[in-house]
Amino acid sequence: MDFDTEWRTLGRHRVRLRSLKGFPTEAMYQLAEVARLAIDNNMSARARIVEIAARRAKTYDVSVGSTLPEDRICAPQLEAAIATVMGLAPEQVNVLVQIVTQEEVDLHFGIYERMLAEKLGATPPLQ
Repeated sequence: MDFDTEWRTLGRHRVRLRSLKGFPTEAMYQLAEVARLAIDNNMSARARIVEIAARRAKTYDVSVGSTLPEDRICAPQLEAAIATVMGLAPEQVNVLVQIVTQEEVDLHFGIYERMLAEKLGATPPLQ
């Protein structure tokens, strides 16, 4: 059992919260909600948060999966916006957008999120 990992459903996102220092904290939950709002309102409908990882010195990596390459364009602006809302420096929030092809994932609800998580390495494949 992983005590440093927790799964949360935020709207249409199934997010894996991972903290290197132990349990995910309240600040991490708030960051997940702010990131969800930012991504839902600025990226395509296919963009999903797959994982948020807390690193040392309050540095967060937000992994986003999508099937549309245009979603990469707004990542730097979202990093700055999320950092500002959370009271962090812009270099403390990293939005990493990975693009997969539509042929690699099934677009049905629930399956899409699971397949994105598998493609980005957040979860092992089902067997």
